[in-house]
Amino acid sequence: MPTVMTERYTAILGAFLVALGPVSLALYTPAMPTLVDELATSSAAIKLTITAYFIGYALAQLACGPLSDAYGRRPIAIGFFSLHLVGSLIAIWSPSIGWLLAGRILQGTGAAAGVAISRAMVRDQFTGAASVRIMSLIGLMLAVGPAFSPVLGGLTLSVFNWRSLFVLMAAYAAAAIGVLLFATRETNSQPDPNMARPRQFMASYKTLLTDRAFLRAGFLLALVTGGLYTLATLLPFVLISEVGLSPIVFGLGMMLQSGSYALGSFLTARFITYLGAERIISIGLCFTFTASLGFFIALFHEPSFLTVMVPVMFWAFGLALTMPGATTSALANFPRIAGAAAAMVGFLQIAGGLAGSAISAFFADPYIALMTIMPVMGLLAILVNFGLRSRSRTTVALQDGEREIRRLPDGPA
Repeated sequence: MPTVMTERYTAILGAFLVALGPVSLALYTPAMPTLVDELATSSAAIKLTITAYFIGYALAQLACGPLSDAYGRRPIAIGFFSLHLVGSLIAIWSPSIGWLLAGRILQGTGAAAGVAISRAMVRDQFTGAASVRIMSLIGLMLAVGPAFSPVLGGLTLSVFNWRSLFVLMAAYAAAAIGVLLFATRETNSQPDPNMARPRQFMASYKTLLTDRAFLRAGFLLALVTGGLYTLATLLPFVLISEVGLSPIVFGLGMMLQSGSYALGSFLTARFITYLGAERIISIGLCFTFTASLGFFIALFHEPSFLTVMVPVMFWAFGLALTMPGATTSALANFPRIAGAAAAMVGFLQIAGGLAGSAISAFFADPYIALMTIMPVMGLLAILVNFGLRSRSRTTVALQDGEREIRRLPDGPA
């Protein structure tokens, strides 16, 4: 077990823990059209498995964050990842869509700890631009898993059946538990069991939801990240069912999205010291606006790989620039309730994805849904960012941290 959690080690560990959630989502998507026939159900019911996953993923974060403030990051993460493992085993042997839904809810519930607790672990040890840099490195490495997951899913489906995908997810969860047990140091130096009391739960979240800077960062993340989760729900049906891609080609195509995100994360980590978080967030939103415009224009054209994926690439690139600084801004003022703050940020992000997915159910055509919902989310993100923007104490703290890092460009050892 490491005695010191360096920037690089924290970034690698954080990426590994966070990736369980998106990998469990992306690995599964190539099988969605196939499952309609395999389980003798409808495409609407299969889409519900994504919604079920998101519900567990979102709600569990509200619990695991404060619990990690109360009892420590490691034990809570181990407990939740064990739930993911159980959910994966249920999904492997699912005889019907009902059992699959139950397994996906448990998977989402367990994977929630990866997001909330890894961010809290970063906040426990780093602030300012160092935190932004780690969040960017996590994003860079995180892009690799979801990038190859659809490809791996498609290749696995070409050799085995859909149940084998959940075997891979179970193996990932087991590996994460092993890393937490044997290669992770506890970062919460002051666990407080009082944080687990319901009244303290509510007090922590009240503090967060009455902070203007937190709301700005949280709702911004809800919209730009929620857009990405909306894409995860709709793209398999648009690209496989309407454009006509095979599951393997779909997986390869999705690497464009992940590659754009990886490039954005790399550039954010490279230039955060020189540009500062606020400026990078603004640049990221320029790409979000460009993507929104591209989606809107595509609404008036026939579905094709390019009309879909070019705006998707711009959205992913903009998200990679926006998310690290906005996440650091949201957590900056709350060291004692870092778990709760990280959990609420994660909840808002998934809530954004749930909203997009739920609204898409009212559209008969997934292509029209995609090209309508995404521009609206992009416009709302820009309005939230500049409408709630102020020189708050969080902004000042973030900028102070950036100035400190400029004096120490290599960051902590």
